[in-house]
Amino acid sequence: MSAPAIIRTEGLTRTFGSVRAVDGLDLEIPSGTVFGFLGPNGAGKTTTIRLLLGLLEPTGGRATVLGFDTRADGGSIREQSGALLEHHGLYERLSAEDNLTFYARVWRIGGEARAARIRALLQPLGLWERRGEPVGRWSRGMKQKLAVARALLHKPSLLFLDEPTAGLDPVAAATLRDELGTLVQREGVTVFLTTHNLVEAERLCSRVAVIKQGRLLAVGHPDELKASRATRAEITGRGFNEAMLALLRGRPGVVRAQLQNGRIVLELAESAETAPLVGLIVQSGGLVEEVRKDKGSLEDVFLTLMEEEP
Repeated sequence: MSAPAIIRTEGLTRTFGSVRAVDGLDLEIPSGTVFGFLGPNGAGKTTTIRLLLGLLEPTGGRATVLGFDTRADGGSIREQSGALLEHHGLYERLSAEDNLTFYARVWRIGGEARAARIRALLQPLGLWERRGEPVGRWSRGMKQKLAVARALLHKPSLLFLDEPTAGLDPVAAATLRDELGTLVQREGVTVFLTTHNLVEAERLCSRVAVIKQGRLLAVGHPDELKASRATRAEITGRGFNEAMLALLRGRPGVVRAQLQNGRIVLELAESAETAPLVGLIVQSGGLVEEVRKDKGSLEDVFLTLMEEEP
């Protein structure tokens, strides 16, 4: 039996003047899911979160979140959800512990329960030993970790994260991603994650949707989306050139042929064989050292969708 839908949208639409920021969105997200909402900047990701939280009125269609209608019951949705949007919501002159104490009081969490909850959130994020430091002295990565703890403080059923690793250096982003995955699993919370970081989505999400200019292009498990697209082959060697690529592009089953960092990268229809293509490269003067073939990455799927759709 499948898990009940915690978020459901039907033709959800939001326009700003002549711009359709969200265009007829149909989604059904089961509870217990880390759901990735993927798209380039300006695709409508943040607008969708604001619609789901009841902060914006839809122009058309409808959405229910946690069983509540977003038009009528936005307050109830926000009470039972956590959110980390564009701003981290921290008071930088206060310590980490004082920040969480303040928000715990807002949520009416008191006494021993408050102290235990703060410790339970800060320890897995590696912040417990530094809880007395003013947040303003911290790095952006540490502030983002604390902001995640703030969003989870009241034990919400649903957590909205809007590009949580944006602006972080690669090490800080990887650390936050790993610790976030551990914390989310322990808390048992459903997550709606917007990002254009495809590595992040592939590692964290059990289901993803791709959106462009407010329209839904694809939805499914990352492996399902990769399996539905062309096979990828990377050919390493020497002597590769544009004339060789032109010959490859003319062969049946070759969807795309590019030269990247000295390697030939092919996207192939599922029935295409690589051996004849390797033979063609050799006949054209190329020296082939290694051939690697797989279903490609989520990034390949994403980029193909962006190129295919107007």
